[in-house]
Amino acid sequence: MNIRDAMLDPNLFGNQFAGESWAAWRTLLAGFYGLPLDSTERKTWKLLTGRATAPKSAHDELWLVVGRRGGKSLSAALLAVYEAAFKDYTDKLAPGEKATVMVLAADRRQARSVFRYIGGLLDGNPMLSRLIIKRDAESIELSNRTVIEVHTASFRSVRGYTIAAAICDEIAFWRDEGSANPDTEIINALRPAMATLGGKLICLSSPYARRGALWNAYRLFFGKVGTVLVAQAPSRTMNPTLPQKVVDRAMTEDLAAANAEYMAEFRSDVESFVTLEAIEACVHAGRRELPPMQDTTYRAFVDPSGGSKDAFTLAIGHREGDTAVIDVIRSRKPPFSPEAVVEEYAKLLKQYHIKRICGDRYAGEWPREAFKRHGITYEPAAAPKSDLYRDLLPLLNSGRVQLLDDDQLIKEFQGLERRTARGGRDSIDHAPNAHDDLANAVAGAVTELGKRRSPPMIAPPGGGVVVFGEPDPGLSGYGHDCVFIL
Repeated sequence: MNIRDAMLDPNLFGNQFAGESWAAWRTLLAGFYGLPLDSTERKTWKLLTGRATAPKSAHDELWLVVGRRGGKSLSAALLAVYEAAFKDYTDKLAPGEKATVMVLAADRRQARSVFRYIGGLLDGNPMLSRLIIKRDAESIELSNRTVIEVHTASFRSVRGYTIAAAICDEIAFWRDEGSANPDTEIINALRPAMATLGGKLICLSSPYARRGALWNAYRLFFGKVGTVLVAQAPSRTMNPTLPQKVVDRAMTEDLAAANAEYMAEFRSDVESFVTLEAIEACVHAGRRELPPMQDTTYRAFVDPSGGSKDAFTLAIGHREGDTAVIDVIRSRKPPFSPEAVVEEYAKLLKQYHIKRICGDRYAGEWPREAFKRHGITYEPAAAPKSDLYRDLLPLLNSGRVQLLDDDQLIKEFQGLERRTARGGRDSIDHAPNAHDDLANAVAGAVTELGKRRSPPMIAPPGGGVVVFGEPDPGLSGYGHDCVFIL
């Protein structure tokens, strides 16, 4: 049975997918599997794929750039069930081997959502439900030697499988703590695992920035005939039941975000903050930490956390001429006791003879009081972290920062994004589902190192003006340290 028949058959999925609101999905999936299209479907096909001609054969890969609420997760579940229950892989399997239909999602919550759809499609049909021989929270095994499994996006978890189909849900938003480029690395790990069974790669997502695996596939293959099919469609094209007022309101509130979320357009206002090459040029290879030295002045910055979501981070550094040198970084990931981390960090700060620190404006007076109990003065940063990153960028690009060789730090810097707001002002922050706690601490420490401390103030006889300090083109964006005495 082909995919179109399965979507229309009332004994299978007709109750869910036979309605007019699913017409665009039926056309797209029929074309993906190389089925003939009628005249109406060919018009839809051209609109979705940018191709002038109807398909003549099945495709190996499907990349779908579809707006939010366009039916992607339910379609992903349909494809998972179709590939698992309606294909026969037994002739290509070794004794004891099973074919895996793998569904990967951005996080566990999204993975559970897709898995519920899969379970619902199987359980809702008596013929399909009889195929189930085993199930748990993340997998369903069928009697035809096929297993449907859901995974969170990690290149480590996909190795060692014989994959019949890989379905990547919301791939534009994948983030992995162990990888700077999780989407590309996962795809590279999946393709060899699909080679034995000639498995299909299916990637569905709302678009985001103009980078990553989804953007590359769109840039290279949209509108071009070949075995890789790329389609792009606004939310209401794929799901006409979505109220227009929802889209209109989103467009009024944030045009750039709404164009991506509902009109399926890649964002042009989101760019990478700094290149990987610039970051790596600042990394002192093999250096994990520097011990405290005599006759050296150190500065520190902390990014506190309450212990349940973000990491509690610390960075300590010193200056060598016009270069900021990061000596120590610490990151305590949740769950943890904030008070215990403050005590730990206070002991470390004292080893570097630091009695005053600067930190993120978090939780009101709590960080100030917590560090004060350990003899450390905490001063909230005057500038938001976006400004800290902005001032750090020229130093990274010119190599005037020495970073420690730490994978998490490098990944966080590489994951930072520069966004242009409607008023034209840039902001710099981490990407969705990502973190920048360690990068924020390092950026703050470098800013602190750029501030020269003024010498004691002595007024000249009869008054006048005294200018202290020197221009600091190397690190500081603050110019002179000046005191005016009239």
